[in-house]
Amino acid sequence: MGAAWRDHSSTIIATLLLLPLAGVAAYHWRRRSRSRRDALAEVGLLGWTLPFLGMLFTPQGTPRSVDLVPLHDLPSWFSSDPGTAVAQLAGNLAVLAGVGFFLPVRFGWAASLPRMLVIAATSAVLIETLQWVLAIGRVSSVDDVLVNTAGAVLAATCSGRWWVTEKADTEGQIVPVP
Repeated sequence: MGAAWRDHSSTIIATLLLLPLAGVAAYHWRRRSRSRRDALAEVGLLGWTLPFLGMLFTPQGTPRSVDLVPLHDLPSWFSSDPGTAVAQLAGNLAVLAGVGFFLPVRFGWAASLPRMLVIAATSAVLIETLQWVLAIGRVSSVDDVLVNTAGAVLAATCSGRWWVTEKADTEGQIVPVP
């Protein structure tokens, strides 16, 4: 946990301070054609996800590596101090949690757990692939993909009651989303 705080404390603090302010601003200063729910979902989606992407693509001073064996890297998270285990597990669960929570709230096409599973898995694979291709000193791991995906699906489950289930047709009437 100390390494995560040392490397990303300014990003963490800025996010924790600015995300609630951005949410309040979006709630009060939305455009007339958009709902407050849409505005809050957009702020949450971007405000939660972008800081994690910044952290994930911060170059490290180590050579890149890849671990393609499922559940091989995961035990190493728990073999050192408890703070590292918490930071690794919580951080990897949280990386795509904003996508899982807010995307189906904002967009009806994403409002199902199977779709969120596919979106999250695809996003996690893309992140790990880019980390390896960019050679920024990160470990590209199947375990990261699994835990990132699990975090998004768990977050989607938590936001299910707010998912978009209707949309306005061209005449302004509410119709069910197919």
